[in-house]
Amino acid sequence: MEGYEGASSSESVLDLSRLNLNNNSLDTVSEKRRKDTKQLYLCYNRMTVLPESISLFSNLEFLDISNNTLSVICEDITRLTKLKTLIAKNNRLNVFSLPKHFGSLQLEVLNLSGNRFEEMPSQCLQLLQKLLISSFFLLFFDEQTSHLELLYLGGNQISSIPAELANLPCLSYLVLCDNRIQSVPPQLNRLHSLRSLSLHNNLLTYLPREILSLVHLQELSLRGNPLVVRFIKDMTYDPPSLLELAGRTVKSKNLPYSHKDLPSHLVNYLDIASKCPNPKCAGVYFDSCVRHIKFVDFCGKYRLPLMHYLCSPECTSPCSSNPQSDADSDEDNSVPADRLQRVLLG
Repeated sequence: MEGYEGASSSESVLDLSRLNLNNNSLDTVSEKRRKDTKQLYLCYNRMTVLPESISLFSNLEFLDISNNTLSVICEDITRLTKLKTLIAKNNRLNVFSLPKHFGSLQLEVLNLSGNRFEEMPSQCLQLLQKLLISSFFLLFFDEQTSHLELLYLGGNQISSIPAELANLPCLSYLVLCDNRIQSVPPQLNRLHSLRSLSLHNNLLTYLPREILSLVHLQELSLRGNPLVVRFIKDMTYDPPSLLELAGRTVKSKNLPYSHKDLPSHLVNYLDIASKCPNPKCAGVYFDSCVRHIKFVDFCGKYRLPLMHYLCSPECTSPCSSNPQSDADSDEDNSVPADRLQRVLLG
């Protein structure tokens, strides 16, 4: 191709990687070559801004601009109406680098790993079916991301997982490894399609008991976490408020209530009551509970520390410092081995 002796190309693929290109280098590409190109590789160059001339590649479906020093992606990229894949790894992009109408692109795959994002740009939430972003601090999800199947958020500084992550019904693979996560929200039990969950190399000391509800989970990676090695009981307990005591009485005695009897906020409050998991207790709780860790058998080989919540200190049964002492409870041994095929702790 004229202008680039080292360029590798075919009829629809143009590879301009490792040619020391700058921001104006695309101007020398012929008009015919631009129209013929469906895949364009601009990796390992010296671009600081994606040039406006990118819009002249009108039939482009795949664009890789990784490993430059890009700090801005121009608005003209939104004119690439056929673009399906954008790879922009290892640049200097941040939340202000994307054009205002970036969300109008019909992307299926977006990879922005190795950049300088501290939060998820709102433009990204409008377009993704698959998401590979490993330098985002996760803030929120909404209905626009409901089709996500794969979410990669590894290798960041994430310290907590927002409960809104559970609003992704199609999510099959969730990677949260190599972060600073200290706990997993119990709401993740709503991820009924989840097959693989990677949590290795974090700061986890327990898992929520609700993780047992992930019936399709086939792989759980936990290595590199300071998982607890003994039972911990009565960690914290705040005395229940008068509102909670009244609510517990209504729920435990099965007293009928409706919007005709109570204000809406009280009806909603009563509806969120959680049943005490102690099989010998018929109580419920709302905000005040005792956090309790139990070790549960998986696959007959691994023992996982799962957090569950009891309605009061009286519900905690005496337990030894030996994790095996509670291993034979009917409640825990009822977990079928096929519920979790692989637990990676080593």
